[in-house]
Amino acid sequence: MKNNAATETIATDAGAGSFYDSIAHLYDLTFRFNQYGRSLERYLRDNLLPLPANAAILDAGCGTGLLTLALLKVLERPAHIHAIDLSASSLVKAQRAVMDNFPHTKHSASFAQANVLALPFSNDSFELIVTSGALEYVPLEDGMAELARVLAPGGYLLHLPVRPSPASKLLEVMFRFKTHPPRLVAEHTSRHFRVVAHHRFLPFEPIGWTKTAVLAQKI
Repeated sequence: MKNNAATETIATDAGAGSFYDSIAHLYDLTFRFNQYGRSLERYLRDNLLPLPANAAILDAGCGTGLLTLALLKVLERPAHIHAIDLSASSLVKAQRAVMDNFPHTKHSASFAQANVLALPFSNDSFELIVTSGALEYVPLEDGMAELARVLAPGGYLLHLPVRPSPASKLLEVMFRFKTHPPRLVAEHTSRHFRVVAHHRFLPFEPIGWTKTAVLAQKI
């Protein structure tokens, strides 16, 4: 099959994502070392969503591509994944990882530099939005509202918020974000979505030291 991954040119914006541009390699190594991607694949396989063929999917704040890679491995039906991030360096790493790992795929993946608070998509564009490590950098209500805007009615949001823990305190220092209190995450999620499931990862999975998974649906 033809490689449909990473077909769009990455736009650049001076100064955008400059911090992550400088640490993209460290970020990538950190989350590959702790098998974050493997835990994501396991979760997605165990919680397959009823997506239609050729579903439009947004990876909002894709970083170096771990969620996009997990989706490409797990999704059974062809899908179009649009991955956005502020960091051009992270996008280059994500794009390269997709091309290296999926030289032949039934899916397509495109990458573009964009702000999660001003997504370059029309209303109701996506059947699924996944986001991890992005909303911790923005006002939660504004980020949730923008994701809700581009998600189609009946579509799903998979949000992996950082949860308060000693490990997340360390990550806050390393990656300069602020964990939102779980109460606020629940409050702002419920303003725009119906929560379908709240998943806690197993204790032996490093992802569970700092993350949970919230699946919600736009109604």
